[in-house]
Amino acid sequence: MDIAISQLRGDALEDHAVVSASEWLAARKALLAREKELTRLQDQLARERRALPWERVGKEYVFDTPTGPRTLAGLFDGRSQLLVQHFMFGPGWEQGCKSCSFMADHIDGMNVHLAHRDVTVLVVSRAPLAEIERFRQRMGWRFTWVSSHGSDFNQDFGVSFTPEAMARGAVPYNYATQPFPQEEAPGISVFHQSATGEVFHTYSTYGRGVEAMMGTYRLLDLVPRGRDEDGAQYPMEWVRHHDRYEPAPGTPAAAACCHGQA
Repeated sequence: MDIAISQLRGDALEDHAVVSASEWLAARKALLAREKELTRLQDQLARERRALPWERVGKEYVFDTPTGPRTLAGLFDGRSQLLVQHFMFGPGWEQGCKSCSFMADHIDGMNVHLAHRDVTVLVVSRAPLAEIERFRQRMGWRFTWVSSHGSDFNQDFGVSFTPEAMARGAVPYNYATQPFPQEEAPGISVFHQSATGEVFHTYSTYGRGVEAMMGTYRLLDLVPRGRDEDGAQYPMEWVRHHDRYEPAPGTPAAAACCHGQA
């Protein structure tokens, strides 16, 4: 059994308060008022995010894609908005980052809805395209994943770090200079293409900002144990590539792995 699953089987919740229906309703209404405050604050932050000034992308980035080389402008696929997941997958890596894979697992289900809201979503990594394709096929993903290998795209958008920066022990990440354990980092960047074809960088987020793509976390936040990460060495220690989990309780073994891989 997966260690992360076995840790959920304690009796930590056995001492939780149990009250009458009227007391439960009163507590729930009090929490609802707080939830509404957060919702209004999130709406305000979204308005402020949209109001941020843009920066023109003047550099010509070229990406290796399954349909041939394409510029950043060529990745919009006829839409005016482009959302990029910066996926930690460097040249020569055996496989992509498991936490970035957790993020990417959410894309295919959202893609059709986002496309109908004028948003193209794709994934960019610094690994060569052949390495990306091999891993994408293993994971069974359908979304577009392109390679920035040989370009400055990852460095310019703060998700890849030079050997010199790593040697100094601090790299420019999440709008600060700080230690980081690897030469690749996660992030999300957003771009807009004008009617005349100009491309603008409108937003990027890093660190916990990438939880915007993690719908699984949003659901875990609703259940009694929550994310259950307090005793972990780091917050996403429990996450596995989706084809590397042991069968979860109540899951038939044949259906436990999405693509039949052990």
